Amino acid sequence: MSYLELKNVKKSFGDAHIIKGVDLKIEKGEFIVFVGPSGCGKSTLLRLIAGLEPISSGQLMLDGRDITYAPSGKRDLAMVFQSYALYPHMSVYDNMSFALKLAKVDPAEIKTKVERAAAQLNLTNYLQRTPKELSGGQRQRVAIGRAIVRAPKVFLFDEPLSNLDAALRGNTRVEIKKLHESLGATTIYVTHDQVEAMTLADRVVVLKDGLIEQVGSPLDLYDRPANRFVAQFIGMPSMNMLPAQALPGIAQMTQGRLPIDGFMGVRPEGVRVLPGNRTGLQGRVDLIEALGSDTLIHVDVNGVNMIARQNERTQLAEGDTVGVEIDPAVLHLFNRDGRTLATA
Repeated sequence: MSYLELKNVKKSFGDAHIIKGVDLKIEKGEFIVFVGPSGCGKSTLLRLIAGLEPISSGQLMLDGRDITYAPSGKRDLAMVFQSYALYPHMSVYDNMSFALKLAKVDPAEIKTKVERAAAQLNLTNYLQRTPKELSGGQRQRVAIGRAIVRAPKVFLFDEPLSNLDAALRGNTRVEIKKLHESLGATTIYVTHDQVEAMTLADRVVVLKDGLIEQVGSPLDLYDRPANRFVAQFIGMPSMNMLPAQALPGIAQMTQGRLPIDGFMGVRPEGVRVLPGNRTGLQGRVDLIEALGSDTLIHVDVNGVNMIARQNERTQLAEGDTVGVEIDPAVLHLFNRDGRTLATA
């Protein structure tokens, strides 16, 4: 039996159907990431698990217990919010220990748990400060620490890094990963950031319009997307999607497997841009993004925009005529409805 299981979970607000039937099994100790565009239902689904919103229909099981209609406080879950939700007049110690005090836990045990969590999160020297005396990253760690001291069965994170700047977001992401590895706790994490999803998750759950599009390890989703949506959502920059009708020459690369109304996908690292007129696809450089370690070259090929990623720097300039080569070993084929046909 799975540790946490969602069985045909649905959620509606009046006539608006937000979660349209989600089935998901999560094993003990897994790090699961919900990812998808704004409005796909990922935060709503997390709130249903937390008990912050009632489930319209379906069933939610945790460790063999039906918690579908259990109050939030009785589910043995702990949630970390995007907005920190700290008490501004309380010290870090009091914020982290508040739930334990409400539960009338022995003060000596509270002290032990808070100090242990503070040491794990590098907050030991800040226990007597108030939130206004901390940086954004430190406040988020306090919010995480408040969840840790409760020792819940499942940790829930709702876009916890969205309010941080890029550098701090990267550092805190690493801290969360290390913390999960040390605690071994079951974790569900909501984000719209693909880097967070790819680097944190044991499995990624891709959501769209209240439904699961695909579940798998980050590299499974990257290498074997189930459809065009997953193919283009996972990966940065997005997978190049080439309509068969717009570029007739690409049909030859697929040896007749691509329908005339289908699409061929190729990751930017599978595209090579070469200077001058060459046989095969011809294009014009629209934009060059020099990122230091990588270079992204945007090319217009017969009205279709393609992006090539290369490790070396380039001497090309905007407006140059170039040849475009596509690695046939990394092609993805889709029918007109966006379903995967095969991987070349």
